[in-house]
Amino acid sequence: MSKCSADETPVCCCMDVGTIMDNTDTTASYSRVFANRADAEATLAALSEKARAVESEPCKITSTFKEVEGGVQLDIDFVFACEAETLIFQLGLR
Repeated sequence: MSKCSADETPVCCCMDVGTIMDNTDTTASYSRVFANRADAEATLAALSEKARAVESEPCKITSTFKEVEGGVQLDIDFVFACEAETLIFQLGLR
């Protein structure tokens, strides 16, 4: 049997979830350049809806639109109440 650390189960060397998720990473960020603002706004609406479906407490959504060469850049930060919600949101986008 291999030697396991204190945060692992000796039988299977599985790590405790608290070792991986310590609730410090509660922000999911998104950035993309769109051909036009309408497409960027549609994506913001769709992603916001997905975030609202995951949240246990209101998710803080901060977005900015910036005119760039080739279109409109959309940057969004989703700040969730806990890291698990952030992870669920990110996995739901795959």
